[in-house]
Amino acid sequence: MKALVLSGGSGTRLRPITHTSPKQLVPVANKPVLYYVLEDIARAGITDVGIVVGETAYEIQQAVGDGGKFGLDVTYLPQEAPLGLAHAVLIARDYLGDDDFVMYLGDNFVLGGISGLVEEFRARRPDAHLLLTRVADPRGFGVAEIGPDGRITGLEEKPQQPRSDMALVGIYLFTPVVHEAVRAVTPSWRGELEITHAIQWLIDHPYDVRFSTISGYWKDTGNPQDMLEVNRSVLEGLEPRVEGEVDDASEIVGRVRIDAGARVRGSRIVGPAVIGSGTVITGSYVGPYTSIAENCRIEASEIEFSIVLRDSRLSWIRRVQRSLIGRNVRVTPAPRVPAGTCLILGDDSKVEIPL
Repeated sequence: MKALVLSGGSGTRLRPITHTSPKQLVPVANKPVLYYVLEDIARAGITDVGIVVGETAYEIQQAVGDGGKFGLDVTYLPQEAPLGLAHAVLIARDYLGDDDFVMYLGDNFVLGGISGLVEEFRARRPDAHLLLTRVADPRGFGVAEIGPDGRITGLEEKPQQPRSDMALVGIYLFTPVVHEAVRAVTPSWRGELEITHAIQWLIDHPYDVRFSTISGYWKDTGNPQDMLEVNRSVLEGLEPRVEGEVDDASEIVGRVRIDAGARVRGSRIVGPAVIGSGTVITGSYVGPYTSIAENCRIEASEIEFSIVLRDSRLSWIRRVQRSLIGRNVRVTPAPRVPAGTCLILGDDSKVEIPL
């Protein structure tokens, strides 16, 4: 069995962060989301992984390499444009051969991994196995309609009037029959080859399409709010560890990891939180659910429930929260502007100006 990891999207919902970095490499608890995906695949006993890459191919290859550090053998599969998930399967045909495979979107996060799902697929081997979850607003997802017999009867891609609240999680398992399905579909109104259309083709012909409902935590990390929520979820399981320097004037509360080379001086850090190597925190407060990457500077500032990427600095800033701060950012106070009121008043006006 092989894995196909999709890492070719442009990440428009995470801009401006993704103007300079692939969305799959934005860190959660100081580790790129894509690393969690690859670790999940390795834990499931899969070693051969094809990564579909697009315009950010160089950055993905630099971060992952040949896959050896994950115990994987990685092959890169260039995609000229993000033309849909079914198109990614189409271009991976030669790599996948006649093997079963799991397709995993590189910006998805599943707490608990996919080992159980892969074992179930290997044991029963349907033609396709999907992962579904209930969502409050299904309009941004592929949506599955379940019939009275408990089987999937239909699929829609990002419908304006969803027929159910069951959304497809970005993890799919297929036998080689899916290659016939992706060749049979035509581009949707979005100009993409939709994997939902290919699966619908399997249902209609009819092939054996099954599903599991996810019981654990899942997020598509496509926007800043979801990134922060995933960061919060990962930090909940953080193992406390202090390998850096913490002076006597500082206080460390709860589950906090301070990596080697980090320094904390005259500050209070309340976990769960992680402080990256080379980061210096001085006279500051770092609150719960905060990840600060390597080589940052936090001085005379307060921050909580946030992600700060490497080489950034916060100086003399009051409380920052629910924020995603990119690489090499400088956040400082603005110069004071003299208070004044400009008025153009007609005759007989009455104006009250607060002191």
